[in-house]
Amino acid sequence: MEHRVVITGMGAVTPVGTTAPETWNNLVAGVNGIGTITRFDTSDLKVTVAGEVKDLDAAERLGCDTRHMDLNVQYALIASDEAMADAGLTAEDEFDRDRVGVYVGSGIGGMISYTANIDTIRAKGMRRASPFMIPMMIANMAAGEVSIRHKLYGPTLPVVTACATSAHTVGEAFRAIRHGYADAILAGGTEGALCPEAIAGFTNCKALTRNPDPETACRPFDANRDGFVMGEGACILVLEELEHARTRGAHIYCEVVGYGNTADGYHITSPDPEARGITRAIAEAIADTGIDAAEGLYINAHGTSTKLNDKTETMGIKFALGEDAARAAHISSTKSMTGHMLGATGAVEALACARAIGEGIVPPTIHYTTPDADCDLDYTPNAAVKTPIRWALSTNLGFGGHNAALAFKSYEGE
Repeated sequence: MEHRVVITGMGAVTPVGTTAPETWNNLVAGVNGIGTITRFDTSDLKVTVAGEVKDLDAAERLGCDTRHMDLNVQYALIASDEAMADAGLTAEDEFDRDRVGVYVGSGIGGMISYTANIDTIRAKGMRRASPFMIPMMIANMAAGEVSIRHKLYGPTLPVVTACATSAHTVGEAFRAIRHGYADAILAGGTEGALCPEAIAGFTNCKALTRNPDPETACRPFDANRDGFVMGEGACILVLEELEHARTRGAHIYCEVVGYGNTADGYHITSPDPEARGITRAIAEAIADTGIDAAEGLYINAHGTSTKLNDKTETMGIKFALGEDAARAAHISSTKSMTGHMLGATGAVEALACARAIGEGIVPPTIHYTTPDADCDLDYTPNAAVKTPIRWALSTNLGFGGHNAALAFKSYEGE
């Protein structure tokens, strides 16, 4: 028996907001969360802009000492607290904790903790390595800490697929619930890797824009785009089996109805120029839904603002949906506002899909001024659009050739 899956809770920490509602409202308003880096000295770097999380006191939000938690774990815990409360799964509620799991991934993990420890070891010797070094750096720790904090004992799975990480956690959680392995799963991703070493590495592999102007640095699908902007933060969604949610009287944002997971098998960083992998991922997600592709569709595109990604993704949308349906779809890249949140980005964009369906509004792609002949679809330039949305797709592509597509539709109570 296959079970229906819905979203009942959301939590987020992003460059445009430190809660899910604030994040959504600012995405709709076209608020730019990208700015000049303030957290460290960039004088020796060629990149000086990023999407930093602002005005967040993690220790206060969490009510505990955070010194031995990497930043990515702090973000995940804050988002998980909000998601659990939003879903009504509070500590006092009675639910089977053996049937509630945690699928939270990170593309990079505790890079800031790792580099700080390496600096200490080089300056003071091997014996000065922190006993918390390994727990703080390993990429599964966000999932582990979330399960510990909320006493959730169900299936727990950290995923690491670079920029597709949290699209895959949401998709795999959807499948686990659909096939009866859990009643609910906290699914999402987190990233806290804004540090000089990460900026230098991404810069030298020619992934980042060197444009120092926060107002033009990230411009997905624009002809003048020249690289992505790093972001950070976390997003956690509560995915839940429909009858379990109904029994609790939970608020339902939308239904999760499709998932595609494919590989390019082509290159370590570049997407397949023929878009075969992302085309198949989108097609797989659509095949799960049974929905007419032209029927009130919003697509939250991966839209990184790199030359190759945006062109390839446009091709994949056309190939999977057909030319007419692709041109009828409303598309946007919320990365134009958040920057690329790496392992957290897929979940943030799933949140945007769910809220877009519920409110009938498409957030914009900001900073879009110059059309590109290779990117010729409706990318919702610069201002949100109010329109009925029956269903939505979110697409993500990751280094290593990982592709993910998620499909959502309005929950109509049937």
